[in-house]
Amino acid sequence: MKRREAREKALQILFQMELNEMHLDQAIANVMEDQSDAYVDKLVEGVVANKTAIDELIAGNLDNWSMDRLNKVDLAILRVSVFEMVYCEDIPDRVSLNESLEIAKIFSDEKSSKFINGVLANIAKDDDID
Repeated sequence: MKRREAREKALQILFQMELNEMHLDQAIANVMEDQSDAYVDKLVEGVVANKTAIDELIAGNLDNWSMDRLNKVDLAILRVSVFEMVYCEDIPDRVSLNESLEIAKIFSDEKSSKFINGVLANIAKDDDID
């Protein structure tokens, strides 16, 4: 599975968990069916394990916005991208940011893409990440 598809699958898993309060194993089974992919597992497990820190970073970079106002799809996209930016040293921030924008165009709308771009650009500028 290509990384773009893995990111999309991770987004879908995290979205199901958030929206339906579904357990991780059940969400993975729903999205992945009989497939498995190490990168999907890495993304989902990484986001779940670091959710508090990831959400704090996102919340700290929202301009005139709050976490509870975020669309659940946009939140899942942000979480996956922030996980990659912070915890996956082999992936340049630019790649994570660009991938999240392309995925947002598929699963969300143009306004969301611009919003996600702004949040992730602010996070990428943060000296603690680079």
